[in-house]
Amino acid sequence: MSKPGNIYVEPREEGDFAVRQEHSKRASAVLPTQKEAIARAKELAPDKKPNVARVRNTKVGGPDQFRKTR
Repeated sequence: MSKPGNIYVEPREEGDFAVRQEHSKRASAVLPTQKEAIARAKELAPDKKPNVARVRNTKVGGPDQFRKTR
């Protein structure tokens, strides 16, 4: 059995956050906060570190970039 690809946490226009597997067309989960979405992503893929979409500008990235979680 092959391992799934990356897992992403992305903001939605509705104000909540989607957890999505790489190359998927639909979200695996939709949660109200980024923190809850990250926790769910870790449950779905415990061997992967979720890629989290930036939701604000920082010194090291803008909102169109992803960051790895710890």
